[in-house]
Amino acid sequence: MAKKTKKAVVLLSGGLDSATTLAIAEAEGFRCFALTFSYGQRHSIELKAAGKVAKSIGAFQHKIINIDPSVFANSALTDKSIRVPLDRNLKSSEIPITYVPARNTVFLSYALAFAESIGAFDIFIGVNAADYSGYPDCRSEYIKAFEKMANLATAAVIRKKGHYKIHTPIIKMTKAQIIKTGTHLGIDYSLTHSCYNPDKIGKPCGRCDSCRLRLKGFAQTGLKDPLKYAKR
Repeated sequence: MAKKTKKAVVLLSGGLDSATTLAIAEAEGFRCFALTFSYGQRHSIELKAAGKVAKSIGAFQHKIINIDPSVFANSALTDKSIRVPLDRNLKSSEIPITYVPARNTVFLSYALAFAESIGAFDIFIGVNAADYSGYPDCRSEYIKAFEKMANLATAAVIRKKGHYKIHTPIIKMTKAQIIKTGTHLGIDYSLTHSCYNPDKIGKPCGRCDSCRLRLKGFAQTGLKDPLKYAKR
């Protein structure tokens, strides 16, 4: 097997989308440095999932970055006094209360800093617009704007060492297509966690936006979701 020399930083939440993105980066021959963020999220069980996923897929390195939770206020994912919406209309154009303020901008900024420090020019993020849940920082326009900024704001580019590329391999896929791709790449989806509102022992609720999109995707593929859901 050829030695992987080209480095990539991959944002890894521990969910289905980011796991598939990591597997794609690995399949494309990158030596992957996975970054996961602990920011006071109520579904912090995803941190353990991210570790399992990184090990299973074969990431070269996995880091967990701690961010002060007070940075991300007024979101149902960080404020336990705000209820996570259940059984919501997924076709609604409103930005849901599960939106975390500027989260992808913060995460990508960390990824960019880390990439420059290790001499990597490729960053992978598992944003998805086909099954878009109303998050403005999951759109291709946003990714293009951040990539442009990255190539204006870094010494590595000014010194002509390289050019940054933000990879979004699943951005146009449906959830079913993502699952089919990941299954083909050998991902063990039982290691992932997608739920915004897990119960006390970590079982997914099956009713939040993320669970419903995941369940819909598995149903459309004809495959069974390996996770066990909490009883309704």
